[in-house]
Amino acid sequence: MLPRQNRITKQKDFEKIFKKGAGLKEGCLIFKFIITPNAVSRFSFITSQKVSKSAVIRNKIRRRLRDLVKKEMPEIKKTVEGVFIAQSGLEKLGFEETKQLFKKIIKKANLS
Repeated sequence: MLPRQNRITKQKDFEKIFKKGAGLKEGCLIFKFIITPNAVSRFSFITSQKVSKSAVIRNKIRRRLRDLVKKEMPEIKKTVEGVFIAQSGLEKLGFEETKQLFKKIIKKANLS
């Protein structure tokens, strides 16, 4: 679990990211983000029922993404607010493939 200060929870923050933010896609993973002058980076994760009807699988995807963000947070250079959106197909990938997609997106966004 990410610390509370690193989580996006308010609807207005989501709306700001989706309206004004840039978007990147790599495989089955989408990253919508904005660079902010805040002191800390904040993230959120969306996995809809279109990915899988099983809550166990959706939660597994979110746990993997949270773990990747938690491990890579010290290497992210800019303060960013971002939302990772899982798409259908991500549930079939293992942890290493998901990690590669995550690293490609972070690199594309010039965050590391």
